[in-house]
Amino acid sequence: MVLKFILLAIGAYLLGSVPAGYLAIKWSRGTDIRKVGTGKVGASNVLNAGGPKWLAIPVAVFDIGKGVLVVFIARYVFNLEPIYYAIVGLCAVLGHDWSIYLKFKSGGRGVFVTLGVITMISPLMGLIALVGPYLLFAPFKQVALGVFAVYVTFPFLAYFFTGTFGVEEKVAITIGLAILSAVGLLVRIIGRRTELSKNVPMHKVIFYRLLFDRDIADRKLWNSRAITNQG
Repeated sequence: MVLKFILLAIGAYLLGSVPAGYLAIKWSRGTDIRKVGTGKVGASNVLNAGGPKWLAIPVAVFDIGKGVLVVFIARYVFNLEPIYYAIVGLCAVLGHDWSIYLKFKSGGRGVFVTLGVITMISPLMGLIALVGPYLLFAPFKQVALGVFAVYVTFPFLAYFFTGTFGVEEKVAITIGLAILSAVGLLVRIIGRRTELSKNVPMHKVIFYRLLFDRDIADRKLWNSRAITNQG
């Protein structure tokens, strides 16, 4: 059992490390997605990279699939306990965020991989995580805030509404979701400051990054930076 878990964790990290967004833009445009837009390799930055925008769809599906596949194998093929398949899912997210194939730099945010992991833990929670940020926050152009809400609330939902969401071993899954959330928020916080935020107090930068996944309050100015960086 221990050997299976270790091998699955390593395999999950290696699969999670596959940078679909980087490869899609490299093959379609011959450019490095890390040098455009937000500099990340996830599906959202594929939209900013100047290539065919439809590529964001297969990239997102692939990233979700990474989380789904590793947890499915751990949970249903090898029948690992919840704490172990949650860790396997976490390894896939860590691979996406700090890819070995990209020398542990310039990975993604891990949002879609995390969505895949959550879906295999609880399909209902996965559906809420997919639809909620876009249904409730997209009309206000604040999807990043919706993702923040998912990160913050889901560990509590798993613990207090175990039966509703079909969560197995609520303590183990709550801990697993809390760690996934912490990693997701950590990826937002870390990173070098941009020219736009060099004069903004650090505590405000952290606040904006946590809630809105940007360094400054002005969303339009921040998005224009992503466009002009395409060079």
